[in-house]
Amino acid sequence: MSFDVVIVGGFGHVGLPLAICLANKGKRVCAFDVNKEVGDLILQGKMPFIEEGAEEILRKVLHTGHLKLSLDPEVITETDTVIIIIGTPVDRHLNPEFELMRKTIESYMRYFRDGQLIILRSTVYPGTTERLKHWFREHGKNVELAFCPERIAEGKAIRELETLPQIISSFSEDGIRRCRELFSLLTEDILVLTPIEAELAKLFTNVWRYIKFATANQFFMIANDHGADFYRIYRAMTYKYERAKDLPQPGFAAGPCLFKDAMQLAAFNNNTFYLGHAAMLVNEGLPNYIVSKLKQKYNLREMTVGILGMAFKANIDDRRESLSYKLNKILAFECRKVLCSDVYIREEGFVSPEELLEQSDIIILATPHKEYASLNLPEGKIFVDVWNLWEKGCVL
Repeated sequence: MSFDVVIVGGFGHVGLPLAICLANKGKRVCAFDVNKEVGDLILQGKMPFIEEGAEEILRKVLHTGHLKLSLDPEVITETDTVIIIIGTPVDRHLNPEFELMRKTIESYMRYFRDGQLIILRSTVYPGTTERLKHWFREHGKNVELAFCPERIAEGKAIRELETLPQIISSFSEDGIRRCRELFSLLTEDILVLTPIEAELAKLFTNVWRYIKFATANQFFMIANDHGADFYRIYRAMTYKYERAKDLPQPGFAAGPCLFKDAMQLAAFNNNTFYLGHAAMLVNEGLPNYIVSKLKQKYNLREMTVGILGMAFKANIDDRRESLSYKLNKILAFECRKVLCSDVYIREEGFVSPEELLEQSDIIILATPHKEYASLNLPEGKIFVDVWNLWEKGCVL
């Protein structure tokens, strides 16, 4: 075999860090994807997105030849282990959408070989691994199917791939053995589940975080509605009190996973997942809440509002499903003018943080990038810092 591992979707936020780490452990890895422009950038030793500590290792594994890149699906035939990075999105009705998975697998079906280990790595709707097992059989492919979910925080993958336990699952002892051998290269902490258990463990993990964020956001709204500074309350709750330490701070809970996975879990439970739906209403409603409170106090029609930070979370350059863009749409309808800025994202019409601070009447800190902590905040401006990055509390 030409490669120990081929990663389908190997240029993305999940696939590329995994490819780099496995190659750094001495495996012959091929990252297969379809975006030539991104592939050319990676071949130059440059990461296409922010990932701490990744670029140095990327250059190393490219130099040693342990990491190869390809745009040709033929490479799938040249390995015994294929890792597939394709998740299950939700459609506009918030129902799981299997079409992307089906089309992708179907388009590559002729390249899969008997005896291969096929590992699903992205979040999938529960039961997908078993469904694919039967589908491969129907196409005459005798392969091992496994689900081994990623649980990294974007931007921290290189560190977390080797510090977090790895969950593995398969339908046979041989599949478990092969998964264990692969992921034991990254960590000695291996947890074995059945495929349905592993699928639910991934969903439960993301949705639990989403619910915790919703709790913090709801508490913030309740405190604010009564003129109380949530952060004074938060400090009193969490200071030297271990049972409240897991309460996060409020802020925009977004990105490509949390909302989607809450809706997938709701669909799996026949749409009776009341906690998940409530969390969605709270978290997705925070931009509307902020604008509503500002409208009660100020004549937004005559004001310029600046949105500081457009990425979906701090210190990364990923805008996918960011609530900053939802906030922008709401404000565009309510205000005289809206300005946007982000230190990591470049888009037409964006201004620098300094321009935003100078030209805006109201500044909303939507994403608490570390660079914003040291900004020189001008006097006479209205600041909305739900994250409390500037440690002045927040009462709207």
